[in-house]
Amino acid sequence: MRGGGRGRGETVAENLNRGLHAVLGADEGAYLLGEDVEDPYGGAFRITRGLSTRFPDRVRSTPISEGGVVGAGAGLALAGDTAIVEMMFGDFVGLAFDQIVNFASKTVTMYGTRVPMRLVVRCPVGGNRGYGPTHSQSPQKHFIGVPNLALYELTGWHDSTDLLREMLAVGVPALLFEDKILYGRPHRRPGPVDDLFRAEPIGTTADGPPVMHVHPVGLPPDFLVIATGGLADRVHAALRTLLVEHDLAGHMLIPARLHPFQTEVVAPWVRQAGTVFVAEESTAGGTWGAEVAHRIAQNCWPALSGPVRLLHSRDAVIPAAPHLERTVIVQEETIGRAIREAFLD
Repeated sequence: MRGGGRGRGETVAENLNRGLHAVLGADEGAYLLGEDVEDPYGGAFRITRGLSTRFPDRVRSTPISEGGVVGAGAGLALAGDTAIVEMMFGDFVGLAFDQIVNFASKTVTMYGTRVPMRLVVRCPVGGNRGYGPTHSQSPQKHFIGVPNLALYELTGWHDSTDLLREMLAVGVPALLFEDKILYGRPHRRPGPVDDLFRAEPIGTTADGPPVMHVHPVGLPPDFLVIATGGLADRVHAALRTLLVEHDLAGHMLIPARLHPFQTEVVAPWVRQAGTVFVAEESTAGGTWGAEVAHRIAQNCWPALSGPVRLLHSRDAVIPAAPHLERTVIVQEETIGRAIREAFLD
């Protein structure tokens, strides 16, 4: 997969594979561990194809033990190496919760001197693929606010090489949530999204990874949606419909770093829009969206026209049947309806 398809334009999966090749190629102390990650299988979603052939001593398939593989990765990081661990499905990252929260993240500061932990745990997440209740969830919210633990999410716009390097450079363990729906989609670059919308990065290198700003060309925002990477296409489709059919100009911001959240980067756009929504695929209650809403309220309260509204999936188990799954997971229609109702109130 490495470099594959670049003439026709990379998919998000190919871009991520190229990023992993770049990290392991640049660091002889970098290891990749996970279930069935070696060739010819290359992982459940083929993200690691070619890596074990190129780096046979540093890319290893492991037993089916999420706690064991994350513990091994954390041990490598503690010894000064770099470790990237793949969860076959992010639903099972809970089985490694103790290794992430009680070992890896605490190790950074609990021994009296700072210990850099170059550990990335990759978590394929999300639904809309008919995988059913235990292979379709978005568990991001369970890790929000853990000291010395950074949370990132794959997007269709951020280059994976830059993102992986950023995650490893911060010196704390990091989780990378990857919405499975993105893998086969084109990896985008800043510029025109379609005939009405354009995407541009905002923020500086010092702020962390850039936040992608998707907006209708030449129109100030009537409202703003802050969305995770896997939801971006659904939000964009809703924004387009709202613009064409209801003359409402919505802007979207897509951060690659979920936590700590880049409040200072998004604040100018929040103040300009006044009406803000946060969209995520998790269910309600103790979510990333609630944390974002809290930070926005703290920093931008005078500019808000009302409370930040949260868009999320229904409080239900995710069905395997596609027609039922769509009724549970937040969709383009869910987003558009919620925004219309806010303006009709």
